[in-house]
Amino acid sequence: MKLYYSPAASSLSPHIALREAGLTFTLEKVDLKTRKTAGGTDFSRISAMGYVPALQFDDGTVLTEVSAIVQWIADQVPERELAPAAGTMARYQLMAWLNLIASEIHKLFTPLFDPATPEATRQTLRELLARRFDGLQKTLTDRTYLAGDHFTVADAYLYTVLGWAKWVDIDLARWPQLADYMARVGLRPKVREALQAEGLLK
Repeated sequence: MKLYYSPAASSLSPHIALREAGLTFTLEKVDLKTRKTAGGTDFSRISAMGYVPALQFDDGTVLTEVSAIVQWIADQVPERELAPAAGTMARYQLMAWLNLIASEIHKLFTPLFDPATPEATRQTLRELLARRFDGLQKTLTDRTYLAGDHFTVADAYLYTVLGWAKWVDIDLARWPQLADYMARVGLRPKVREALQAEGLLK
């Protein structure tokens, strides 16, 4: 099993999940500008959309999209409780968190990394993100992680996208609960392993 990734991209989320799950995998870095893998393969032959993450299985099957990948990972090791059991209300709540992170946070960040995005649009996006962060701040006031006191794959995803704030002039200190959450998740040994492997720890 191989995870195609780019350092600090959304692929960091399944990378963390794989380590938290204790699954055996290899990593292959992708240059998102050239769409070439570290091994010289045209990444568009692996993922038609051309973006990470992509999880390739030994039979050649490829799974894409963060929310799908991390749920597959969690379901391989149910005893680690990285996701609630399928069919339970708790699982649907986890899916809701994953969808919210993907559509209301991840996708708002994306244009902020594009130099062509007008400043007025950037300001609007920052304001929309601030509203989402206000909601997360309330959620995390009385719990350790998104689903309560137990780390799940939704936390791996949220930690990844909130980590982009520092690169687009958003200071999480405005939301103390989010800043504390980032520090707390960032201290998890498997999270640190993933960051180290991607060259993100100084």
